[in-house]
Amino acid sequence: MLFQILAKISDVIGLIGVTLMLIAYFMINTHKMTVKQLSYQLLNFVGAGLVLFSLYFNWNMSAVVIEIVWMLISVMGMYKIVRHAN
Repeated sequence: MLFQILAKISDVIGLIGVTLMLIAYFMINTHKMTVKQLSYQLLNFVGAGLVLFSLYFNWNMSAVVIEIVWMLISVMGMYKIVRHAN
C-alpha cells in the first residue's frame, strides 16, 4: 500500500528535487549565492536526493549515476565549508 502511494507521488518528489537544483543554479548565476555557502550545497544535495528517490520508481541508470555523483560533490563541498568554519 505505502509503496503504491510513493510510486504515484514519485514524479512530484522528483520535480521538487529538480526545482531545488535549478534554484541553486539560478542563485549562483545571479550572484545571490556562492559555492562557499552551506545553503547552496544543501540545495544541491537535497535536490539530487529527491530526484534519486523518484528514480527508484522509474529506473534510469545514467540518471542514477549523475545524481549520486551530484550528491557526493555536494558532500565534499559541505565538508570543506564545515572544515573551514572550525
